Amino acid sequence: MPVASLLLLAAAAFGLLALAVQLVQVLRHRREQALPLPRSEARPGISILKPLCGVDDDLEANLEQFASLDYPRYEVLLGVKDMRDPAYAVARAAVARWPHVMRLVLQVGEPGLNPKVNQLITLASEARHELWVISDSNVRVAPGYLDEIAEGFADPTVGCVTHPIAGIGEQTLGSLLDNLHLASSAAAGVIAAKRLADKDIVVGKSMALRREDVEALGGFFSVKDVLAEDFVIGLWVTRQLGKRVLVARTPVFNVSLKKRVGDFFKRYVRWSVIHHTSVGMPTYLAQGLLNPVPLALLGALLQPGASAFAAVAAVALTKAAIDVSVFRLLRPEPVSWQALPAVLLKDALLFVAWCNGLFSRTVDWRGNRLRVLPGTRLAPVEASAPLTLEPSEASTREELLAG
Repeated sequence: MPVASLLLLAAAAFGLLALAVQLVQVLRHRREQALPLPRSEARPGISILKPLCGVDDDLEANLEQFASLDYPRYEVLLGVKDMRDPAYAVARAAVARWPHVMRLVLQVGEPGLNPKVNQLITLASEARHELWVISDSNVRVAPGYLDEIAEGFADPTVGCVTHPIAGIGEQTLGSLLDNLHLASSAAAGVIAAKRLADKDIVVGKSMALRREDVEALGGFFSVKDVLAEDFVIGLWVTRQLGKRVLVARTPVFNVSLKKRVGDFFKRYVRWSVIHHTSVGMPTYLAQGLLNPVPLALLGALLQPGASAFAAVAAVALTKAAIDVSVFRLLRPEPVSWQALPAVLLKDALLFVAWCNGLFSRTVDWRGNRLRVLPGTRLAPVEASAPLTLEPSEASTREELLAG
């Protein structure tokens, strides 16, 4: 058997081993999640900053859950870019229904290239409390969500609380692929990276910060031209402020009902570029091992034979079983083992997206064509040079890039 074929099959076997280790870490996380959570007597006020853009799947029900969280003092700020956004009518209706907890905030200006951060800048200026929770519009949360965040910040060394993600509600194949990947790859990776290497991966679907810490980093304005603002803020919390990132025990639930397969693929084509510029080439290449089926198949094609293709089948079945097991562990809804074939389609599409991330440095995002620079900084495609940074921005970003 050629050396290249053997190396690819060995890489696939190593990737499976790494995935099995991740599964063990998720199992440990799940057991800890079942333990009762202590409740702090002094629970600080919390402002939930929720940027909206368009009408996500089941948006009204998602907002309804945030109107009745079991926590004594909190507010939900619903951010909309302008009144032309379809989310504006939904947000107005939510505020009319729950005026005691929800407020509508229209974006002021457009300071940067990251649309979400543009909204966060305005939302932060309207927040009344000292703890800020950035929460995407397509998520729901488990009981005790805000209590666990408050408990985390009772430790003054904690500067950020983030959550693993599990997907729920799929009614189409595209949504099943999306929800499968969020649990089996994103959530499992966040949990395993923290437990095994104390490496922080902050997920913007649910990210909690102190007001004073955000202001010490220059406010959200400092990441106005950064695509992966959640990842970058997580790095700055540890590197600039010397504080810890805490991964919460309970996941948040991404609601995806009727996405198309094409939507899934486009999202992760874009994400591959973001991720590569965030972690660098060596880590990006190493993470390719976590998609072992394409590696095993390439190895078998270099030296076709019954034993080689039997090895591919074994890798595929084991990978699908691990993914579905993680999926079942992290979400409240049951999962049929009929999801096993969907894992293979998901991994094939993700392999193509991963290959794109090796070479591409541009993304299509909300109708704009943007170049992604090191540190996930953004620039218009037509720009011939990186954006000019303010002195305060340059110093913090240079530290990010040096890391």
